[in-house]
Amino acid sequence: MGSAMTTTTFQLARASVADAQAIHDLVNTFARRGEMLPRTMSEVYQNLRDFYVVRDEHGETVACGGLHILWEDLGEVKSLAVREDLHGHGLGARIVEACLEEARAIGLSTAFALTYRPGFFERLGFVQADVMTLPRKVWGECYRCPKFPTCNEIAMVRDLTPP
Repeated sequence: MGSAMTTTTFQLARASVADAQAIHDLVNTFARRGEMLPRTMSEVYQNLRDFYVVRDEHGETVACGGLHILWEDLGEVKSLAVREDLHGHGLGARIVEACLEEARAIGLSTAFALTYRPGFFERLGFVQADVMTLPRKVWGECYRCPKFPTCNEIAMVRDLTPP
């Protein structure tokens, strides 16, 4: 972490059409290694309004993630990706918190993520769950995935109802 990192300013924003290629590239960088599901440009554009991005001081999109609504009570934090040289700087956490804030604001009671990095989500208040406790996800989307039914992603769930 050189002095360049300490002077870098990051801006969280809703994604725009101009971010689509960067979102596609970030997600598919990790997808090529089997660390997340790939997304086509068509899927990025169709779901663009789900996405938040983080841009650096040059306006470059360096992180992305979205809140996808599945049902009246359920939203998924998905396609969370942070440029590798910026891991550990809290950018992913900022995106997840923005997704959770939005989820609460629109009245969702539960958020979840499917991940290979459960520790990250545990630090943000999520708890591990059996994916079969999320039938709307499994039967709405998972069954179409090439990894179904042998997916080894871990379901992490967060209750959004006030204590």
